[in-house]
Amino acid sequence: MLLDTASLYFRAYFGVPDSVRAPDGTPVNAVRGLLDFIARLVQDHHPDDLVACMDFDWRPHWRVELIPSYKAHRVVAETEAGPDEEEVPDTLSPQVPVIEAVLDAIGIARVGAVGYEADDVIGTLAGRAAGPVDIVTGDRDLYQLVDDRRGVRVLYPVKGVGTLQAVDEALLREKYGVDGAGYADLALLRGDPSDGLPGVPGIGEKTAAKLLASFGDLAGILAAVDDPAAKLTPAQRKRLAEAKPYLAVAPKVVRVASDVPMPSFDAALPAEPRDPEVLEALAERWGLGGSLQRLLGALGG
Repeated sequence: MLLDTASLYFRAYFGVPDSVRAPDGTPVNAVRGLLDFIARLVQDHHPDDLVACMDFDWRPHWRVELIPSYKAHRVVAETEAGPDEEEVPDTLSPQVPVIEAVLDAIGIARVGAVGYEADDVIGTLAGRAAGPVDIVTGDRDLYQLVDDRRGVRVLYPVKGVGTLQAVDEALLREKYGVDGAGYADLALLRGDPSDGLPGVPGIGEKTAAKLLASFGDLAGILAAVDDPAAKLTPAQRKRLAEAKPYLAVAPKVVRVASDVPMPSFDAALPAEPRDPEVLEALAERWGLGGSLQRLLGALGG
């Protein structure tokens, strides 16, 4: 089981009231909400291995070089030496180091890579996995990794993690008209304002799905643009031709990396905390209460 950790703690932050606080009054709604998420996932799905995948760079420079608008609307401040500063609610930012410390003390593998997003870590680990993989994320971008043949599916939280939609290729074909491999092409054609991806003007989701059904993939669509006999409307041919510079670079931006260099780590789900004393101190300092106990109970069970 691979967790898109930031996606989940953002959901926890907005789903759990900020009246959930530490003894000193500091909000810990994201911390406790995430612990409850993980407890429920372990209890319901019994993974052998679980990895909390992290964003070490939420807006990698190599993606921005190709498409400068990539996530630009979420930048608070640009930095020369490291990742740009992302717009994050004031009371969430201080909770992230607490989440990291608690996961480390429990012994849940927490993995990221310099210069890469959590999506890229997930893509690399899913590609290396010998057995089935459940990817837990609220980000539809990761639908591109769905692969029935390899047993890779996405568990998408519809409401908390008590209601998860299991996304396989049948669901993707029903909803979007593509399989997992085709989802990235669909996404880059239609664009995604939430990620600052412009897409091809005039090509929405339904048109993109029809083009992919007719021509197979992005390469097939681009070949059709140059083939006068291909069945494209004049408007589609013009729009796609004008978008060629974007379409030349968009695949590298939209498709998750599959070759991220990884540190060595133990993905096995711990049965008991790695560092009980540190965890006890964290639990007292931040008032983790029943959330932590539920997770420890799920791990021990």
